[in-house]
Amino acid sequence: MQTAFSKYEGAGNDFILIDNRRGIFREEGTAIARLCDRHFGVGGDGLMTLTTTDDGRCRMRYYNADGSEGEMCGNGARCFSLFMHHLGIGDRIKEFEATDGLHRAEICSADAERGIVELGMIPVRQIDTLGEGIFSLNTGVPHYVEFTADINSVDLVARGRAIRYDTTRFPQGTNVNFACITGPGQVSMRTYERGVENETLACGTGATAVAIAANRYAQPLCDHFEITLPGGTLHVRFSHRCDSEEYQNIYLKGTARRVFEGKFDITNF
Repeated sequence: MQTAFSKYEGAGNDFILIDNRRGIFREEGTAIARLCDRHFGVGGDGLMTLTTTDDGRCRMRYYNADGSEGEMCGNGARCFSLFMHHLGIGDRIKEFEATDGLHRAEICSADAERGIVELGMIPVRQIDTLGEGIFSLNTGVPHYVEFTADINSVDLVARGRAIRYDTTRFPQGTNVNFACITGPGQVSMRTYERGVENETLACGTGATAVAIAANRYAQPLCDHFEITLPGGTLHVRFSHRCDSEEYQNIYLKGTARRVFEGKFDITNF
């Protein structure tokens, strides 16, 4: 049986999206990993399906490139919101359930192929300081953030993999980000992403974690950050009181684009 899919990308994070409201696509890890394979499949940092909850609300299910189900993906959720828009679901404000709860996204502008999407993220209530300029926090998924003077000199895969699999400190694993503050409200970063097990061109939850950590570490009066990643630029804004660890009204904004559409036969994977 042929299954229709769309390929989207946000700041270089690319995803396979499937409208599975009729339940035709079997969401099985091994097949998903093969679909995400860049040599033998469609290729992607992950795969998302659109389903519905018992009360009719849209639901995003996110799978990592290795086929494991993920908790949340910021750039994926922005692409998912544009996918909903292209399917004619909802109005300018999109609502959907994800593993970490209810999310809202605003389609700031859009045409038939691309758009600017701002996604509401979950509040962050705890930031652990692991060392000078080193933090751990959860922005929907766990993130390690380390500030360094030169992100390009970091052996990202070797160091990222070692930290990601440091089960003593991170029993469930963690995404790993190295960041450099380049100016007021400006940060450059690179990410080793859990589930992809390699560097990705962007990470939305990682950009959110880096912005919050930059506020905590060096720029406590800044509540809007421009984050430069290998795949593009993202913007993160939030509300925060200097006497509190809690960050609320967190929004992730950037471009998203439909790259192409196609069909596959799952028996071929």
